[in-house]
Amino acid sequence: MNAPAIDPCVGTPAPAQPGQRKTRQRAAIAALLAEVEDFRTAQQTHDLLRAAGESVGLTTVYRTLQAMADSGELDVIRVNGEQAYRRCESTEHHHHLVCRRCGRAVEISGPTVERWASKVAAEHSYRDVGHELELFGLCANCPD
Repeated sequence: MNAPAIDPCVGTPAPAQPGQRKTRQRAAIAALLAEVEDFRTAQQTHDLLRAAGESVGLTTVYRTLQAMADSGELDVIRVNGEQAYRRCESTEHHHHLVCRRCGRAVEISGPTVERWASKVAAEHSYRDVGHELELFGLCANCPD
């Protein structure tokens, strides 16, 4: 069984990729995510779009977010078993430090983690290894 390739965020938001339609809904989702700094679930994104007067279905939001993530435009993390999305700001492999209370997220690099992952992979004769790592805590703006 072939595992899907793990492609870390590879660039800033781009226009629809080949095979993706340039729709009003896609443009609205991209514009919304360009304005927010924290990760949002599809439901939260849908709620914000509806509050802004956009007529877009929840299924469309789910599909569009996944397509944008697949093309490298969005970062994706799992929070409480649900995928959350954010505009990708880095062209390099990175991780996220996410506030459990307010959702604020910071992109971080982790050279020590990268070395450890390479070492563990080599010890077990694995190659072409990828990983995902998110750290969760409380940011300086949130009380204990």
